Amino acid sequence: MASLRAHVFAWMVRRSVRDRLGRTIDVARLRRTFEAPGFIEPRGVTYEPGTVGGIQGEWVRPAGGVARVRLFYLHGGGFVACSPRTHRPLTGAFARRGFTVFAPDYRLAPEHPFPAALEDALAAWEAFAADGPAVIGGDSAGGNLALALLLRARDLGLPLPRAAALFSPATDLLGTGASFIENGGRDAMFDPEVVRHLVPLYLGEADPADPLASPLYGDLAGLPPLLLHVGAREVLRDDSVRFAERARAAGVPVDLRVFPVVPHVWQFAHAFLPEARASLKAASTFLKAHARADADA
Repeated sequence: MASLRAHVFAWMVRRSVRDRLGRTIDVARLRRTFEAPGFIEPRGVTYEPGTVGGIQGEWVRPAGGVARVRLFYLHGGGFVACSPRTHRPLTGAFARRGFTVFAPDYRLAPEHPFPAALEDALAAWEAFAADGPAVIGGDSAGGNLALALLLRARDLGLPLPRAAALFSPATDLLGTGASFIENGGRDAMFDPEVVRHLVPLYLGEADPADPLASPLYGDLAGLPPLLLHVGAREVLRDDSVRFAERARAAGVPVDLRVFPVVPHVWQFAHAFLPEARASLKAASTFLKAHARADADA
């Protein structure tokens, strides 16, 4: 059962995001909306600029503590907005839970269309992974990039993360999931038309069925254990549900949880939303368990 705060938060997101965005895409308005301050940056952590593999980004670490698990985190923002700074509520939350986090500041569309963001993520990951075992995380568009990175790294013979935790990842840029229709009026953040308009801004002339654009259509064999959290009312619900089904069929361990009521990437609201704290706790436990199990093997 969803908390009362989940209902209130979903209403707030509808008023402040969906109603403001409307049904068409103005990139400047979307960036203003997504990048507006709205959540408290967690305290007890440090935020420092850094460069990994030639890609600028941000290191997030527990203040005065030692974090043994290294997390490579790819922020969301519809491929066109946001940055490591806007996602400090998430990277900081992981740092408080004992992770050393690097979040690359990958290039954004439409100025830099596909595969620019994936190329940046891959370059940073290759260098990050060279320093030792790690796990990976991402939300929304960042979840898409994380999964595409896994496919590309596997095919190139690069080290794979020990596990991946993904919040409401976009896995099907063709938008063929039933939730695109079923949740068209229920999703608190997105009208389905907004998502459809974002796709060509990101892809340019690329094929949306390319597995590096839509990981749902890739060969998923050999991927590391995955955790997927998504909201039952999201238009992207089936991007997670169908991906989990295909990954399990390919022999990949998957921990899928569908949360009622909550809006897209509700984990931002962990300061007051119990479902957000539950998701972050589960993701942290999952990533640490796989990182430590591998290290002890």
